[in-house]
Parts: sequence; structure tokens; C-alpha cells
Amino acid sequence: MCGVFLVGQGQEVQPTPKPQILIKTSEGTLRAELWPEAAPETVQHFIELAEGKKAFKDPQSGEEVMRPFYDGLTFHRILKDFMIQGGCPLGNGSGGPGFQFKDEINASGLGLDAIKALDLDNDRRPHPWLLIRSQQDFQRIVLSPLLRSMGIENETQFKEQLANIQAKADALSLMQVYENLGYIFNAELRAEKPLRGVLAMANAGPNTNGSQFFINVVDTPHLTGKHTVFGKVIEGMDIVDKISQVKADEAGKPQEPVVIESIRAVAKAASP
Repeated sequence: MCGVFLVGQGQEVQPTPKPQILIKTSEGTLRAELWPEAAPETVQHFIELAEGKKAFKDPQSGEEVMRPFYDGLTFHRILKDFMIQGGCPLGNGSGGPGFQFKDEINASGLGLDAIKALDLDNDRRPHPWLLIRSQQDFQRIVLSPLLRSMGIENETQFKEQLANIQAKADALSLMQVYENLGYIFNAELRAEKPLRGVLAMANAGPNTNGSQFFINVVDTPHLTGKHTVFGKVIEGMDIVDKISQVKADEAGKPQEPVVIESIRAVAKAASP
């Protein structure tokens, strides 16, 4: 009895259909399903912004307005074999709706609590998902946040606690590293990985979601736990692939604009 849940004797409850959206672009139309079980507030924000049901600050006038937010914006950052990113009203990646909202990520559901940040069998090499390429990166991403979490504020305390600091660092999971950076996770949400085709919120760090989003062209495991994943393209991945091949500079700025003409919710009946 696929797609039907039994409740008590003789009762059937149909599953709640996932909301779907159409993203019309200058290169073609995509259909995506959104995932309230994984990111309920994100899905609500996204649909309300898209349909002009949520007020935002106009970047030109500074006034609060209500209109379909995404209409006429662009995919301002296009990285071949990575992702396409849109939703910036300024077209350069620095704009947003004038407000920010929290992440919705289940880190333990993604297994980040079981992945060690440092490989103790390989000279404590940082896990590749941390994207640590220098001592400065290690200081910024792992050590300084750990010291703050331990209440260590000066060199004297550092020297006194050196053995304890090393033990704490050796025991860190990826989840703990991200928590030390300010991420707040929710184990009640459905965990979704940043795989090919997913829609996820772009951000500038923990809890800085606004309007910018990206669509993965490939799986991006190094983004696991850092971005809210809230849906997936179910029709039109060929259009996403086509957009990802548009000529762009090293920063991802396309030579010719790829326009988001509109984003609208569409009705979908529950599966039988």
C-alpha cells in the first residue's frame, strides 16, 4: 500500500504532499520539490518571498515593500562542475532581503557527530571537509573557537591548559567544530545531504540566511552541515547543467546574465 499510512483499524491517512515550485529562467524552466520536514522555516520564507507575501527591504529605496522578490534577479555566481547561485537583489552576492534567519540542519542525522575533525593516525591532519589549507585556517576554524568554548583568554591560561587543549582538540567531531563556530543544529529535522540537484541556502556563516540560494550541479560533501538544504530539482536538471556551463570569470560572474524570470509555488496532489 505504497504512499498510504494506516492509523488504527480501517483508517488510512494520505501523506502530506511536498510543495513544489517552478523556477522560470531565461534558459528554461525547472520544477523543484521543497522539503518542510527538513527545513520548515526556510521553505516558508522562500515561498513567501517568491510570491510577494513577505515584506523585504528594497535595496535601492531602503523602503519595506511586498512584491515577488526573485522576479528579474539573476544567477549571479555560476561555477562549472559545482553550483549555480542566485537571489541577490544587487547581483553581486552582497545583497539580501534586509533580514536573516536561522539555519535548519540536523548534524547528527548527517553523521557529523561521528566524524573526527583530526586524523590522529595521520599527524592530526584536519578532515578535508574543513577546507583547512594553512595554519591560519586551522587557527580560525578549529583552535580559536575551541579556546573560546573552554574560556581560555590569554597565553598564561593557554600554557596551563595545554595538555587539556590537545586532548579536547583530538576528541573534536566535525559537529563540535561547527558548533564552536556558532552553528546551532536541530536533531528533530530530517537530515538531507548536499547532493546533486538540491536547493540550499547560501550564507556568510551560521544563521545568516536571507534570500540567496544555490542549486548543486554535483555532490558537495564538504558543504555538509554548513548550509540548509531545503529541496531538490525534480524536472529540468538539464537546464541547471546548461546554466552551469555559461561562460563566467574566475569568481563565477557570468559574461551574459542568466535571469530568474519568476519563482512560483504550484499545486501537487498526494500520491495514491
